[in-house]
Amino acid sequence: MSRIGKKPIPLPDGVTATVEGQTVTAKGPKGELRFVVNDEVLVKLENGAITVDPRDESKGARSKWGMSRSQIANIINGVKQGFEKRLEINGVGYRAAMQGKTLQLSLGYSHDVNYNPPEGITITVPKPTEIVVSGIDKQAVGQVAAEIRKFRGPEPYKGKGVKYADETIVRKEGKKK
Repeated sequence: MSRIGKKPIPLPDGVTATVEGQTVTAKGPKGELRFVVNDEVLVKLENGAITVDPRDESKGARSKWGMSRSQIANIINGVKQGFEKRLEINGVGYRAAMQGKTLQLSLGYSHDVNYNPPEGITITVPKPTEIVVSGIDKQAVGQVAAEIRKFRGPEPYKGKGVKYADETIVRKEGKKK
């Protein structure tokens, strides 16, 4: 039994959801998102809440049950509040700036790294050492944040690079004489 899967997903005020076959569509103040549920999972909208159940007791249906419920909860939360990831830049001379819609990163390479975010993702730079990635799709926000972090990941000796704001870097001790 999936402890996550058996919880119903309540619809908050200002969010409307429709279930048509295996497609769940959520509309809210931030926008509209859609998720197609796997055929092994049954989705119902009743009494202002969405319930997710496996069609049978097979291992595949049970494994997709909790994941489907989490995906639907994420699209409902996304159209209501949205998601954001914060990144920090550490290192001498490392900084970020916005050039129109393009993120320009100076990360110690011989050239600046330019990153164009996909549709639906907003990148802001409140300080030169801080980047905020926001949007309504949780997967897309996480993917963009991971791509930005990948340009210069944090290194374990001095902690230089791009890291998530809530990430802790396990530091290593350098050489000894």
